[in-house]
Amino acid sequence: MTLLAEYDEAWADQFATAAAQLRTALGSTVGQIEHIGSTAVPGLAAKPVIDVAACAKDLARVGERDAELRGLGFSYEPAGPPGRRTYTRVVDGVLTHNLHVFPAEAWARLNQRILRDYLRETPDAVREYGAAKRQLAADGLSGFDYTAAKTAVVQRLTDAARARLGLPSVPVWES
Repeated sequence: MTLLAEYDEAWADQFATAAAQLRTALGSTVGQIEHIGSTAVPGLAAKPVIDVAACAKDLARVGERDAELRGLGFSYEPAGPPGRRTYTRVVDGVLTHNLHVFPAEAWARLNQRILRDYLRETPDAVREYGAAKRQLAADGLSGFDYTAAKTAVVQRLTDAARARLGLPSVPVWES
């Protein structure tokens, strides 16, 4: 079962703390570090996991900083989605953070950033997405089943966000 929490203003502080730690650990291997995902959208119910995106000029150089990231509790996930480096932080058996390091060439058109910005600016979309998430959680869906079941609404909202920027639709699922 997916455990959702109502939006918590502390999530922004948790992101800021993690971002400062990551900035030190990753140094010049990354540029921007941003809060993405549902915890980055005021008013949106979310799994209480902080999603972080970082922009790297060279993903291989980020891999050279894995020891520093492990020191912060971030473990590299080699089976993560393609085209990025993915790390997770688990504290006392609970997932608290996901770190996604994307190549610089993908940054400007990154669905996660585009959708986050759209949701922050579109209260009706926040209500729609939140209602869908609550219903799926109430239905007892979790893990991949929960993620797959919300794909249609995520795709629709991402398409609207991309269209607003004059960008074409692209699948929200990575291959």
